[in-house]
Amino acid sequence: MIGRLFGMLFGDGRNVVAETAEVFRVNADGADRRAADIQSAALAQLAAEFQHPKKGLFDRVIDGLNRVPRPAMALGTLALFVSAMTNPVWFSERMQGIALVPEPMWWLLGAIVSFYFGARHQAKGQDFQRSLAGVMARTPQVVDNIAALRRLEADTPGVAGTGPDARLTLETVIEGENPALDAWRRSAAPAPATM
Repeated sequence: MIGRLFGMLFGDGRNVVAETAEVFRVNADGADRRAADIQSAALAQLAAEFQHPKKGLFDRVIDGLNRVPRPAMALGTLALFVSAMTNPVWFSERMQGIALVPEPMWWLLGAIVSFYFGARHQAKGQDFQRSLAGVMARTPQVVDNIAALRRLEADTPGVAGTGPDARLTLETVIEGENPALDAWRRSAAPAPATM
């Protein structure tokens, strides 16, 4: 009877207890495996999407032009401060002209600047994501390289081992000419006694 009970619960490669428990609680191993698969697939897709960015002359010129407005605005604002201190009359004349700009034009300028900086922020964010995907794609290779370099450190056991190379092993055990070692031996040898 006990054999039939165990056969009913665990027979046919099934585990009724585990299957019943998974109805009430998620299988942690399966959930972790699915999460790792999803993350790996997302990183692979992102790395493939930004694998080879192609930039032609037009793209480089536009990128250069996109870099102009922010420094121009910052330097222009600083120049206005300097002009206010050095030539207040000239500065006041310009500010009187700005005072005549109607409010809808200020709103339009605000929208243009907001969209420009928003688009620039979006482009920089995508560049950051692209570089992050590239770094994540290269991480396993970097880890392997670091491990290989650490195996070559002088204090690593077996770092000078010859491995299966018989020729190299023979070269290390057969005495050959070594002028530095011969000179050391001569200097370390006791001097002959003279009478």
